[in-house]
Amino acid sequence: MGFFFYKQMDAMDCGPTCLRMVARHYGRSYSLEYLRQQASITREGVNLLGISEAAEKIGFRTNAVRITFEQLDEQVDLPCILHWNQQHFVVLPPQEYNRHKKGEKILVADPGHGLVKVDKETFLDCWQGNSNTGTILMLEPTAAFYQKEAMQEAATGFRFLFNYIKPYRKYIVQLFLSVLVASVLSLTLPFLTQSLVDYGINRNNTGFVYLVLVSQLLLFAGSTAIEMIRSWILLHMNSRINIHIISDFLIKLMKLPIRFFDTKMIGDIHQRIGDHTRIQNFLTGTTLSTLFSFVNLLVFTVVLAVYSLKILLVFVLFSAAAIGWILFFLRRRKALDYKRFQRMSENENILFELITGMQEIKLNNCETARRWEWEQVQAGLFKVNVKNLALGQYQQLGSVFFHQLKNILISFITAREVMNGHLTLGMMLSVSYIIGQMNSPLDQLLTFIQSAQDAKMSLDRLGEIHNRQEEERAGQEALPAGNGDIRLENVSFQYGPKQSPFVLKNINLVIPEGRVTAIVGTSGSGKTTLLKLLLQFYEPGNGQVWVGNRRLQEISPRWWRRQCGNVMQDGFIFSGSIAKNIAISDEKPDKHKLIHAAEAANIRDFIEELPLGYQTKIGNSGGGISAGQKQRIQIARAIYKDPRYLFFDEATSALDANNESIIMRNLEALFEGKTVVVIAHRLSTVKHADQIVVLEKGEIVEVGTHATLTAQKGNYFELVKNQLELGG
Repeated sequence: MGFFFYKQMDAMDCGPTCLRMVARHYGRSYSLEYLRQQASITREGVNLLGISEAAEKIGFRTNAVRITFEQLDEQVDLPCILHWNQQHFVVLPPQEYNRHKKGEKILVADPGHGLVKVDKETFLDCWQGNSNTGTILMLEPTAAFYQKEAMQEAATGFRFLFNYIKPYRKYIVQLFLSVLVASVLSLTLPFLTQSLVDYGINRNNTGFVYLVLVSQLLLFAGSTAIEMIRSWILLHMNSRINIHIISDFLIKLMKLPIRFFDTKMIGDIHQRIGDHTRIQNFLTGTTLSTLFSFVNLLVFTVVLAVYSLKILLVFVLFSAAAIGWILFFLRRRKALDYKRFQRMSENENILFELITGMQEIKLNNCETARRWEWEQVQAGLFKVNVKNLALGQYQQLGSVFFHQLKNILISFITAREVMNGHLTLGMMLSVSYIIGQMNSPLDQLLTFIQSAQDAKMSLDRLGEIHNRQEEERAGQEALPAGNGDIRLENVSFQYGPKQSPFVLKNINLVIPEGRVTAIVGTSGSGKTTLLKLLLQFYEPGNGQVWVGNRRLQEISPRWWRRQCGNVMQDGFIFSGSIAKNIAISDEKPDKHKLIHAAEAANIRDFIEELPLGYQTKIGNSGGGISAGQKQRIQIARAIYKDPRYLFFDEATSALDANNESIIMRNLEALFEGKTVVVIAHRLSTVKHADQIVVLEKGEIVEVGTHATLTAQKGNYFELVKNQLELGG
């Protein structure tokens, strides 16, 4: 079987990409996204155990060991996955690709850099480090591997783009018709030039010269009109396609589950959005024009063959050499593009942190350290850009060399043919015109090859997002009226793969309908994670969450969240008016509901004292507000929604005791008949709850009311005794 190499899409994709290469070697093609999910990838990537888990799920038998180079060379069946430089994974291809005993360099499939050959010393340094053994993951396919259906990828690259072009078939037909007409018109020009010299000038026929002049003017006018129409059609079509691609990308992004954003850096997502520029350049640049002008190239090739096969042969040979020179560097150019993408993502992340974290930077006097960190990334980006520039210059230099040599040789051959009487002077001028007309599409073709490669890589990266599973799945629906209690049965959850620590363990809990449940515990006990499970941010690793007689997984996340009002610890204030921040999902806020929500959140007086009142701009593009004011706006947002369920995560942590007391009194009336879950540390927030749940290290240790739990003098008592001002 052949060995298939795959490039990693993101900086942390090396593990799943290595597994993808090994699976493909044994005849099964899996999508990168599917293997990512099986390996439980995080922002830090995936470890060897995660890769092993994913491999076993698709039917491999795995064994992770530390061995010497001699054992690797003599005893291990390849391909296998190597732990590389203590922070990366690569594949060692099968034996037929590596001949260690002959002293040849060792071929390594590095998903970050490509197929690279390294000498034994470098190999040992990267694999073993300072030890005499290195870590490998051996993979052997079982019968189950061949029985499983591979998770094939959806359309990527130009197949993905073709879906957007299909609706504009009638425009493309019109464009091709215009090209054919323009080609027919331009076809007559070399013959007119020949006739002008041979019959007009040589025979001193002034009338014929005027006739040719008028003919050329008419042909020029017709060609210009056709070109204008074609440009308008292209602009209309390309603009709409580009808008649809970006719009669909944002729609898809908003349909993805929260876990996706936990595993992606901001810079990575931003760079993918930036990739649309390259697709736009590909579409609105010379793409379709190049394809259409290729028709002219074919037409003039036939005409040139009529004049001289010798000249045509020279043109074809040197043009093929120029194209071959460009194609020769494409693989290297692709590898550099992936490196550049990763460096640009790192750059975006650091710049985002520099801007958003400026307050902490200045408070901790770490300006220099943070700037040095940015400069290190810039140095790496500069090196990649220099390599990219040098590669572009090599491509350009070789292409120009073959073009100029071709033109010089054709000029020489044409002159010789005229001198030998095989061509007339008019025919020589026609040949020069034809070569000029053929060079233009050829130059466009060479630019098109590079532009197409850029667009293909960008489309692959966008397709990788489009191929992800959406949060809403088939079969999920709304609940009937009278939803019932929320029940958690043996719920466990961990953020990473199976070997990572449990954040929640064996949670069994009933949250009564229409009652207030408070969840308390020390920091890191899993309170916020539990709330996120209830909001369908994540699915439980084990166990089930029920709402009435329906599993939460069977309920549409969008419908469920419409029934839920929430205030999270890291709630966000958008750029816009206060009114839009409170009535966030309404196009036109309801004034009475707005005032009621602001009053209940005890922020009405503050808002109405502002010069613009509810139309005051806040957020990144507006005025600054305090943490307490932000929390009160978020509380007003939850109240405005008037939901059946309320989830508050430290909703009053930034408020003073007086504001908190007023808000809690206002909320007590609003809580009537609603199912409420409150996470808080303050006694004043939780003591009136119908049920208090105490979490410790991800487990429920106590459940009861304030009175019963304080009487027990257990975990709850220890949490609140300082607030009760009681002795130990």
